[in-house]
Amino acid sequence: KGSRLVVAPIGSTVLGSNGEGMSITKTTVAGHISEGMFCDSKMLGWDGGTGGIAARMEDSLPLGSPPPLNKPRPNGGVVNASSEELPESTVEGLFEKKLTKEEKKALAKTK
Repeated sequence: KGSRLVVAPIGSTVLGSNGEGMSITKTTVAGHISEGMFCDSKMLGWDGGTGGIAARMEDSLPLGSPPPLNKPRPNGGVVNASSEELPESTVEGLFEKKLTKEEKKALAKTK
């Protein structure tokens, strides 16, 4: 089964990398005529998402309809459906603070 992607046809306006509107025009890409463009989250003005990765839509959205104004979220927009508090993490950070010379000397004295 395929994915539903957001496509901007010729004449559409999406957000460009500079944050201003960019009009989609008919052009040739690698020797093939392009009559539209796959859109990523940034082009649609959505919060979150990644630039350069085509925005996927739910199958419930009718074909040919405009994309929603906000990025669709799992569970109907509820980030954490559980009302319980999250357990405290015991995982150390990937990048730890580097010790200063003074801290290194003090640590060496305690050993």
